[in-house]
Amino acid sequence: MPNPGEETPPSDPESVPCRPGKARQAQGSRDGDVPSLCPPQLPTSSPPRVLSMAELLETAQEVSKMTITHEIVVNRDFKLQEVNFSPNSLESRVKETLHKAFWDSLKEQLSASPPDYTHVIQLLQEIKETILSLLLPRHSRLRGQIEEALDMELITQEAEHGALDIPNLTKYILGTMAMLCAPIRDEEVQRLRGVTDPVQLLREIFRVLDLMKMDMVNFTIQNLRPHLQEHSVQYEQKKFQELLAKLPNSLDHTTEWLHKAAAEVSASSLSSPSHPEVHGVPAPLSLGAVSRSSSTPSPMSVLNQGYMNLLRWEPGLEKYPETLLMDQARLQEIQLQVNQLTIIAAVLLVSSSVCGSTLFSSPGFVDRLKRVTKALLEGLPHTRFREALLDISNHVHQEVSESLLQLGYPAFTSDKSASLKGQIRSIAEDDNAVRRVIEQRIHSFLSLHLSPSAQNSRSLPKGLDPIQEELLEVGHRWGSVIHHNRQVYGPYYLAILKKIVLPGAETEAGIDSF
Repeated sequence: MPNPGEETPPSDPESVPCRPGKARQAQGSRDGDVPSLCPPQLPTSSPPRVLSMAELLETAQEVSKMTITHEIVVNRDFKLQEVNFSPNSLESRVKETLHKAFWDSLKEQLSASPPDYTHVIQLLQEIKETILSLLLPRHSRLRGQIEEALDMELITQEAEHGALDIPNLTKYILGTMAMLCAPIRDEEVQRLRGVTDPVQLLREIFRVLDLMKMDMVNFTIQNLRPHLQEHSVQYEQKKFQELLAKLPNSLDHTTEWLHKAAAEVSASSLSSPSHPEVHGVPAPLSLGAVSRSSSTPSPMSVLNQGYMNLLRWEPGLEKYPETLLMDQARLQEIQLQVNQLTIIAAVLLVSSSVCGSTLFSSPGFVDRLKRVTKALLEGLPHTRFREALLDISNHVHQEVSESLLQLGYPAFTSDKSASLKGQIRSIAEDDNAVRRVIEQRIHSFLSLHLSPSAQNSRSLPKGLDPIQEELLEVGHRWGSVIHHNRQVYGPYYLAILKKIVLPGAETEAGIDSF
């Protein structure tokens, strides 16, 4: 694969060659979020290529590896977890039926006269292989001991002569498991020592060994994470370039996404050239607005607009950019949180204006309103906010009435109560003034996090103090995802944007990298 950091012969003889010197210079700029890489040679438009089944399987495997690596790098909490199906689910019933049939069959074989040890030998072989897989390279002595104690040739001979000592073998296995397991599994292994039925004991040994394998994988992930983080950008670029070579149309949706962003930035710069906006919110000047040619948007401003558009993405109406598919679930979760925080802040702002500063400043009042509103919005998509706000208005009114009574203030009149409920319910309208102002302020704050140098900003716009803690956490996650995405796919974005922003023109100074 051609490394985007190396000079490669341009596919278009009229294209401008890469200038590494300028790229290195750009890296030191304040917004150098993209590594100093030259844009890769994007494949020319071509009809979709039909892949063979083998190629499809190979591609799927490579995408799977890339996805897992990406998840380990960007998600510090990523780990394998035990899958627990609902007791009444189809999966649970099928699994239980098959397992019961197998273990019942094994019990019949051991109860026969003479016992049939065929399946027991197979199970002991699997147990041995699993235990050996848990050993570290330095466990050479223990490996030899296990090979000797669980000598399958000897075990087979003992079974053929009816002298197989299952209790003694399982005792050794449990002792070895106790040495190798994580402290969290000590109790599980200790409990197995009290199981006397050989079939049930073997079944439980496999269950606990599965947990130990999961623990070992998570231990490996934890130890590999620093190494993967160090090399993840180069690895993901390499794998994506390989995917692009097999599927030349793998940037079509990304190109559409950037085209839309470019059109929005151009329209915005025409209305206010010196102060570009992102959905009506003044963008920080450091993000770049227009290039030196006043009529041409800069690649940086277009890419930032594209990122901000992700916070307003309508599922099903547009195809997600290919370069963001691995983060789609993460970004949609952030989008949902932003929508919920918008409603919470709007509810608190309306309540403050109706209730007055005296009641609103009483101890714990704001926290109670916030907690009620947050609980009623939990897990709801934005399409259900209207019905949620009906409940929220009633609960807020109830909380206000109780607080007024406790503080000895007169209760609200019916007109004032109706006004409070009505203003809260009207927040559901997309054109609600309070909601729009809060949304613009939140988006303005999050736009700061598009620049790594501003990701630690704790300066909140007016009216967002009640959601400060949640908004700072969302801003950090948003900035981390965008920063990594820009590092990996920056060269591809730049190659696309040069064609969109400066079609057929010479490369301008200062846009060899972001």
